[in-house]
Amino acid sequence: MNINNLIPETDFVFITIDSLRYDAAQELFLEDKLPNFKKWLPKEGWEKRFTPASFTFPAHHAFFGGFLPTKINEKITPRLFASRFQGSESTTPHTYTFTESTIIASLENIGYDTVCIGGVGFFNKQTAISNVFPDMFQYSEWSEKLGVTEKYSTAYQFKKAEEYLNHENPLFLFINISATHQPTHFYIEGKEKDDYQTHKAALIYVDSQLQILQEAFEKRKRDQFIIACSDHGTAFGEDGQWGHRNGHEVVMTVPYLEYLNKKQK
Repeated sequence: MNINNLIPETDFVFITIDSLRYDAAQELFLEDKLPNFKKWLPKEGWEKRFTPASFTFPAHHAFFGGFLPTKINEKITPRLFASRFQGSESTTPHTYTFTESTIIASLENIGYDTVCIGGVGFFNKQTAISNVFPDMFQYSEWSEKLGVTEKYSTAYQFKKAEEYLNHENPLFLFINISATHQPTHFYIEGKEKDDYQTHKAALIYVDSQLQILQEAFEKRKRDQFIIACSDHGTAFGEDGQWGHRNGHEVVMTVPYLEYLNKKQK
């Protein structure tokens, strides 16, 4: 994909599905339990990629600088966009390069409205470190309804995002999905602890709400270039590992998709 051909007329939508494992996402795709994501996915399903970091804070710093998850079994993954620096081997003629440190600042400087719909704690604006990412955007949203303890957070997040889709300017819309981050036990009735099955149930819930966003996109006059991926996975006891911030395979391999939502003229 050469996004130089899309900027500045096309909306840029970046969705990180926090903590989502590749195997969980792909299993649900193969079980045909993600009907709304399926509209954006290729026939093979999610692409398996390596994340640049094992937890939210460093992963998103990398993403916003253009270091998206990299392809498996490929020496160098050409980058879609990149902050310019000398000696980059992954920047190609198709890469949208910029002098600013983040894609957010670059798009803002060419007329985009930049919007952050926060989710997990690193976006809650309650401490210095959790203001780092929201402060990068012109507009940022967070409340407890958008956070990890709210069972219906995704619906609230997508409805909040919908409010910005009436802007006339092109949008850089970023959403950090909190539902797939622990706790997820409340997505299966009777469960008191998180496990692999509640993790999958959380993604089924996210998919059930995705139509809110998809229908809102169809009302826009602009096309949308969409990236959806996880920032890292989650371990549930594999090889004695739990959670994330470790280098286990289930943490470092993530699901990824790119989709151009092109309107019929």
